[in-house]
Amino acid sequence: MNAQKRKKVVIAGGGTAGWIAAVALSRQLGPLLDIILVESDEIGTVGVGEATIPTAKTFHRLMDINEREFMRATNASFKLGIAFENWGQVGDRYIHSFGQIGKGVWMGDFHHFWMEARAKGLAGDIGDYCLELQAAEAQRFVADEKSTLSYAYHLDATAYARYLRTISEQRGVQRIEGKIAQVNQDSETGDITALVLVSGEQITGDLFIDCTGFRGLLIEETLKTGYDDWSEWLPTNSALAVQTEAVGPAIPYTRAVAHDAGWRWQIPLQHRIGNGLVYCDAFMSDDKARSTLLGQIEGKPLTEPRKISYVTGKRHKAWNKNCIALGLSSGFVEPLESTSIHLIMIGVTRLLQLFPFGDDVTALRDRFNAMSAVELEKIRDFIILHYHQTERDDTPFWKRCRTMDVPDSLKARIELFRENAHAYQDGDDLFRVDSWVQVLLGQRLQPGAYHHLAQLMPAAQLEKAMSDLKNGIDAAVSKMPAHHAFLNSYCLENAA
Repeated sequence: MNAQKRKKVVIAGGGTAGWIAAVALSRQLGPLLDIILVESDEIGTVGVGEATIPTAKTFHRLMDINEREFMRATNASFKLGIAFENWGQVGDRYIHSFGQIGKGVWMGDFHHFWMEARAKGLAGDIGDYCLELQAAEAQRFVADEKSTLSYAYHLDATAYARYLRTISEQRGVQRIEGKIAQVNQDSETGDITALVLVSGEQITGDLFIDCTGFRGLLIEETLKTGYDDWSEWLPTNSALAVQTEAVGPAIPYTRAVAHDAGWRWQIPLQHRIGNGLVYCDAFMSDDKARSTLLGQIEGKPLTEPRKISYVTGKRHKAWNKNCIALGLSSGFVEPLESTSIHLIMIGVTRLLQLFPFGDDVTALRDRFNAMSAVELEKIRDFIILHYHQTERDDTPFWKRCRTMDVPDSLKARIELFRENAHAYQDGDDLFRVDSWVQVLLGQRLQPGAYHHLAQLMPAAQLEKAMSDLKNGIDAAVSKMPAHHAFLNSYCLENAA
């Protein structure tokens, strides 16, 4: 129980992951730690993780980050969900929104009531009963004390890292410029003892955080942690990214448009668009991917398309010896549901809760690794769902995805919904019941049965409940300003 000396934390690499770690550690544990971040201006970052999910808003609040200031600094716009196009079949479109669908009861979720009402001709599309989805479709938005909208952000990842760096340095984080030439280890324990820079400078530490991207300089190249390859379920392995001029007002949702061998993204910021094409190089050549992307973008390109190669999966351990991997160094489950920045945030949040102040940290490390693995596997299953639950068979890629075997954990979820329309959320699930329902239905999975609790309501009462819910949402949306108008006023320098 004796007081311990201040722990020295060394963050290897900057970018989004490094500076999120720095801002979190300095904000929450700053007086207890010495924090050093080592990065080189000569080493670029992937920098295309430009969409988030609503957990980012919560994280920012915990980190005392002012929303208006952050949005101005990162050219950000608001995000209410993701529009999926051509996924169930070519020509299909649905929105996976961040909102709650309708109102359920303890015995059954809203979609069971909706299915009964639908069977009786008393209900419209399920999206009619979600405020966020309807606001997204209408391209309207509001954020004030009375607003209940659940939202996230589109942002410029490079500007975001720069913004977080400014905050971190103000809070005492020391940044050291330089390339890492060598990683020293203790000859007995194998723990990392120091980073040796090209200049010869040695950066010693107690805990090292690997934010060196796909390379995993510490967690893999040094500690040989190993990698679980998920390519059999998530076969895309390449992406091209390009920025373009905006051709119209920013819309409050991301677009994910499926193509012959993957999908492409469109992320609207205040003054430009982030675009990318995700594909599997076994089904589409790099040249074909480039021509497909450039042929479908809107607006003048501001950059040359940049290729990113990856292998979906995760490290055997996110925390190995005295090294914790965050971001791309810990694994990668492609950007389809915008989970990359979330995984950095939840990883460093978990570290804050389980920080190794003692000498014996075996149990802490095991707990951290178990939690990280389960969460990532749950996200993996949700992403696989989009590829596997499809009626597309128009290309070899989609035939493969449709017929591939999937993890038993996902198989059980699909069958549960297929048989009786049941969806669930465990304590370690990131995605809620509403998310599973929106995607399962959007991907054309029609349940064979559902809970009949709604039959206990008279038809007139059920019809009125559905009508009142829809009308209330429509009225609320109609009072919201256009997204671009609200965004412009919200991000003004002199805004309150």
